[in-house]
Amino acid sequence: MNSNNPFFKNKTFTNTSAAAEVVHEAKIIDRDETMTVSGTINKSFLMLILLVASAAVTWSMANPIIFAIGGAIVGFILVLIATFKPQYSGFLAPGYSIFEGLFIGGISAIFEAMYPGIVIQAVSCTFVTFMVCFGLYKYEIVKVTEKFKSVVLAATLAIATYYLFSWLLSMFTSFQPVHYGNSMFSIGISAFVIVIAALNLFLDFDQIEKGVQQKMPKYMEWYGAMGLMITLVWLYIEFLRLLSKLSRK
Repeated sequence: MNSNNPFFKNKTFTNTSAAAEVVHEAKIIDRDETMTVSGTINKSFLMLILLVASAAVTWSMANPIIFAIGGAIVGFILVLIATFKPQYSGFLAPGYSIFEGLFIGGISAIFEAMYPGIVIQAVSCTFVTFMVCFGLYKYEIVKVTEKFKSVVLAATLAIATYYLFSWLLSMFTSFQPVHYGNSMFSIGISAFVIVIAALNLFLDFDQIEKGVQQKMPKYMEWYGAMGLMITLVWLYIEFLRLLSKLSRK
C-alpha cells in the first residue's frame, strides 16, 4: 500500500483501514459512511474548481509574488496536518486548494509574462497526461505491481533529494544547479521528472481504488482527492519548467 506521492506515503490508509475493519465487524456497513470512487472524483473536481478560482485572484495582480509564496507555505502546512490528521481532510483539502491556487496563479502569471502562451500549453499537457494515465490504468494496460511501486518510489525520493540539496547549495554558495539552464541535459532532467510525476498518478489511482475496496471512512475521499491534486500541481509546475526551457532555445 505504499504510494510514491509523499502525501500518500504514510500509514494513514493502512491504519484507517484496520480501524474501520474493527468497527465494521460489529455492524452493517453503510455505503454512505465509506469511501467511494465517485465520491473521491466529485471532491477532486470541487478542489480543482477552488484551485482555479483562487489562482484567478493572483493571476490578475500586478505583483503576485507575496501571495504566491504565502499560498505555497500555507498549502504545505495544510498538507502536513492532513498527513497526520486525515480525519480533518474535509476542511484541510478545500483549504489546500485555495492557498495552493494562490501559488499556482502567481507563478503562472510570472511565467506567462516571460513566455506568452506557456500557461495554456502547460495546462493542456497536464490534462492530456492525466487522461492518458487514467485510461492506461482503467483498462489495466499499466498495472501497479510492488516492483512498479518500488521503482517509482526510488526515483521520486531521488528527485526530492536532488531538489533539496540543489536549493540549499544555491542559497548558501555560488553553486548553479544543472537543471536551471536550458541545456539539453537540463531539458532531459525536466523530461525525466515529468515522467516520474506522471507515474505517480498510477500509484494515486491505485491507492484510491484500494481505499474503496477496504471500505475506509468517508472523509478519506477528501484525503484521496487531496493527494491526487498534489500530484497534478507537481506535474503542472514541471511542465511549466520544461516549456520555459524549450522557449529559450
